[in-house]
Amino acid sequence: MNEKPVKLVVQIPCLNEEKTLPAVLEKIPKKIPGISSIDILVIDDGCTDNTIAVAKKLGVKHFVLRPHRGLARSFQDGVNKALAMGADIIVNTDGDNQYPQERIADLVQPIIAGKADIVIADRQVKKIAHFSPAKKFLQKMGTKVLNLAAGTNVADAPSGFRAYSKEAAIRLNVVTRFSYTMETVIQAGNKNLVIASVPVETNPKTRESRLFKSSWEHVRKSGTAIVRGFVMYKPYALFFSIGLLFLLIGLVPFLRWLYFLHYDRAHGLRHIQSLLAGSVLLIAAFISFTLGVVSDLIRINRVLIEESLEQIKRSRFGE
Repeated sequence: MNEKPVKLVVQIPCLNEEKTLPAVLEKIPKKIPGISSIDILVIDDGCTDNTIAVAKKLGVKHFVLRPHRGLARSFQDGVNKALAMGADIIVNTDGDNQYPQERIADLVQPIIAGKADIVIADRQVKKIAHFSPAKKFLQKMGTKVLNLAAGTNVADAPSGFRAYSKEAAIRLNVVTRFSYTMETVIQAGNKNLVIASVPVETNPKTRESRLFKSSWEHVRKSGTAIVRGFVMYKPYALFFSIGLLFLLIGLVPFLRWLYFLHYDRAHGLRHIQSLLAGSVLLIAAFISFTLGVVSDLIRINRVLIEESLEQIKRSRFGE
């Protein structure tokens, strides 16, 4: 009995990578056990240099050509194109050659074996020489916070060197403009997709990051992405927790005012501040609970829309 052919598409988002792209393409494996064919897809994120010409010269036949829209949009456009090409597995790598492309073979094995839907390369951040101690700490803490929010156990959440099964690619929808890395992990955790990690060692640094200007900007944007993703999938947990906090704090001055009013009416009337503070906090609690109900209804509506979108993708890409 013949096994079903497995097609791998390696997508490379590029923004002016003419100098480093040749090294990336050179190291991508030509054959991988369990993979019947390997295609390379270059996503042009508004390149103004000779990146595309270099890619064509080196034999790349598949491209997504468009104006600059950012890494997250490049990733999603690449995934859609890869699915249209008939990909069973999609590997995302970077055009700056920071990742060891020869490890793509290891990255796809858990998916081929049916043990994972997504495989994320663990860069072993503590070993990266050009990362400062502060950056290593922030990356580690960011991954812990993300795992807590998503209910996952990812070793290196910001890593962009990843493999996705066709099923995972169909079910994930990137909406952020900053980076897909955090959002897809949160979505995967909430959609019960299995995530595995493969340890790798990165290549020497070739250029500064274009995604953010400093570690603190990265922290701010990543934190925003995590909070947004958490609110998207568990809004009731956030708003109900805030509401409960306001309720408990608000009861203290309100009950204090009631106590004095009951045992010493004249004295209690002089503590109108407690009544006002308690009332304001209790109203805030009520508003938070209301927002929790409304946002949960929005979440349900989004889930229904995502299910419809998933069916459209399955029909479009022959799943």
